[in-house]
Amino acid sequence: MMIEDLLEEKKSDIVERWFDAVIESYPDGTAHFLKNQKDLFANPVGSNIYSGLNALMDCLIKKHDETVIKDFLDPIIRIRAVQTMFSPSQATAFIFDLKKIIRDILKKELKNSETGDKLSSFERKIDDLGLIAFDLFMECREKIFELKANQEKTKVYRAFERAGLIVEIQED
Repeated sequence: MMIEDLLEEKKSDIVERWFDAVIESYPDGTAHFLKNQKDLFANPVGSNIYSGLNALMDCLIKKHDETVIKDFLDPIIRIRAVQTMFSPSQATAFIFDLKKIIRDILKKELKNSETGDKLSSFERKIDDLGLIAFDLFMECREKIFELKANQEKTKVYRAFERAGLIVEIQED
């Protein structure tokens, strides 16, 4: 049996555990809310994370290209990038949690060495996903810092302008 078929068969359990692993990275009160509030409008963060993980699992199983993967990964990473409680490694660690989750769920099947070899190949896809996630995270953080720097420049300019320290240069 192909590893993709095994993963497809156990996908809902894998995604549930993966979602739990992501949620556990948040403080207790936040984690409880994200996990238990099922309403899309009351809990858009939890909903986006869950649907993104589900789609990413499909992408890994069905071998989608990097553009499609980025489309599903981007919302999750954006959420984690604006949350200053996460370092870059903490924000992207959930990707690598997927390896352990899959190994735990496929424990019985992995006794067959052929399945183990196929899983090692699949885990390389997870590593690639982690690298994509890290790149997306850094792009988001760079954009945030750029926006903050521009906001500060604007504040200083306006303060100088109000103080009469900025004069328009007249053209002849």
